[in-house]
Amino acid sequence: METTIEETGAYIGMWVTEDGYIRHELLEGNRYDEARGNRKSAYQGTYKVTGNFIYYKDDTGFTADGEFKNGILYHAGMILYKEK
Repeated sequence: METTIEETGAYIGMWVTEDGYIRHELLEGNRYDEARGNRKSAYQGTYKVTGNFIYYKDDTGFTADGEFKNGILYHAGMILYKEK
């Protein structure tokens, strides 16, 4: 049986699109900070990881979700890779 990203905690850290334009920093304590282009902290909020799924709620109440597959985060039509 495969271990989920929730079990490993490997989701913590910076996730970026291939072009680097969108950056999701998943922080310990279930907070995130999203940057877009040169706009730091464009969105902030909370997240919850369940198995290999992530559920976001920004501080304005907007919600979204995503899925981790093979070390890649698929979220709202975007593909994000974890920075090393």
